[in-house]
Amino acid sequence: MVVAETGAAERIVAWAEARRPPIVDRRILAIEGRSGSGKTTLAAALADRTGAPTIHMDDLYTGWDGLRPGVTALREWILEPLAAGEPAVWRRWDWTAGAYAEEHRVPPGGWLIVEGVGTGARVLTPYLIGLVWLECPTAERKRRALARDGATYAPHWDRWAAQEAAFHTAEQVRARADLLIETC
Repeated sequence: MVVAETGAAERIVAWAEARRPPIVDRRILAIEGRSGSGKTTLAAALADRTGAPTIHMDDLYTGWDGLRPGVTALREWILEPLAAGEPAVWRRWDWTAGAYAEEHRVPPGGWLIVEGVGTGARVLTPYLIGLVWLECPTAERKRRALARDGATYAPHWDRWAAQEAAFHTAEQVRARADLLIETC
């Protein structure tokens, strides 16, 4: 289903609430798309409507080449424990120090929003209530991302874009998404 950006959060919540969660008492929704497509913005809107904590993949990647390790961390530290009825504890990646930093706990029950490149990995699908793909043309995505992160991101744009493209092609994320949202 394709959803227009206007009012998307309300429609996504209604759609997800009508689905049966694969994990008892937990609705885990993944927000995927290329860098600058609006994942964090939509996740914030969904969190406002549901009261859900949000886990950002930027906090799990092990640096600019850490997309796959971030997916593994999301699965092993968060999704598998929640599915087993256990507490989930994860560590934030400190980009400056180049190492994992403090621990964070995921509150029990209710909604959980996971956003970022990698949340649409096939290995994560059994834990999700749904997968939302955000669509936006490359030039606009790049403009948004560099306006947001400026000089920090600019030297890494091409490197990260290649990693995203390889991941999305291998995982067929867009084709497997439950909802497609045009954000530009």
